[in-house]
Amino acid sequence: MLNFFRDSETERRGVPPDLNSVAEVPNTATCHPQSHIVFLKTHKTASSTVLNILYRYGESRNLTFALPVGQAMHLFYPKLFESRFVEGFSSGRVKEFHIMCNHMRFRKAEVAKVMPEDTFYFSIIRHPVTIMESGFNYFKAMPAFSNSRSLEDFLDNTNHYNDSAPWSFLAHNNLAFDFGFDHNVTADAEDHEDKAKRAVAAIERDFHLILVSEYFDESMILLKHVLCWSLEDVVSFKLNIRSNRTRHQISPNTAEKIKRWNALDWSLYLHFNATFWQKVDSVVGREQMKSEVSQLRELQVKLANTCLKGGGAVDPSQVKDAALKPFQAGTAVIQGYNLKPDLDNQTRKQCQRLITPELQYTLHLKSLQFLVQQTQVKRMVPP
Repeated sequence: MLNFFRDSETERRGVPPDLNSVAEVPNTATCHPQSHIVFLKTHKTASSTVLNILYRYGESRNLTFALPVGQAMHLFYPKLFESRFVEGFSSGRVKEFHIMCNHMRFRKAEVAKVMPEDTFYFSIIRHPVTIMESGFNYFKAMPAFSNSRSLEDFLDNTNHYNDSAPWSFLAHNNLAFDFGFDHNVTADAEDHEDKAKRAVAAIERDFHLILVSEYFDESMILLKHVLCWSLEDVVSFKLNIRSNRTRHQISPNTAEKIKRWNALDWSLYLHFNATFWQKVDSVVGREQMKSEVSQLRELQVKLANTCLKGGGAVDPSQVKDAALKPFQAGTAVIQGYNLKPDLDNQTRKQCQRLITPELQYTLHLKSLQFLVQQTQVKRMVPP
């Protein structure tokens, strides 16, 4: 039987630490695991993998999720978040929510109506060049991209960009949009620097921690420390990942165009990539980080050898269990996993948690919390 997971229902919740204070560095001998959590799930940033980590943590401890109302699979993105979007909040059916982590457009005042005062807020960002390359493939059917032959073609014709077209924000400063800001900012805009400064200040005010997708394993170790979790709590397999054959090399010239077009996202990335390493230094330390990342990767390999047939991800056509096939979008080929056939029931259950795609896991949690019938849910917008 797999024994990599803790299944405690009685772990005490802690107060979010002050990450700027070395004196507040969590220590598993003295701190309590944090279970009031808001994760702003940004687009194309490895956020589906983080979501799975939070889903598994909460489900194994019978925590309550702030899930989308009705048949929605997200918190009515791209509308700015409202508390009424959460199932069980307006009716008073749910008295305490522990984790909010589905896609939303962030609005702190409304989120704070739902979540307890001691909630820990965090999110994840990614380099705007790789976000744009990924997004162009994933959201190719959206109006902003559909008429462009290539990403380069889109960038060379941004004068045709229509910011009032449906889902146009997916093509322009999508990170800033997810955080709740005006996304129609370019490097040439007179107020670009002012808007960037105000965005940075607002995020620093509202969030305890911003992780960085390019340093995913380091991000999970830092998250482990600040939440007072264990290594087993933050282990994962990559979800919602593309096949390499749908990835495209970006030339230096194209990369510069992307950074100018997504100037607000580029400013956010530069700032929070720097503060991420400042947090690493104050909370964990570089040598300790290196050691714990190595331990995390060893655990991932051990889990893959235990759980996965073939040891890794496969194209969707090769996923044997239809219930575990990931949603496909645009021209991207989103990979999934196959479990080994000879696992005992408990190990299979724990391994399956690790590879369950976002839509299926969300529906599963809804069935647990609200006893809804597990029927096929109509997709309302892309994840």
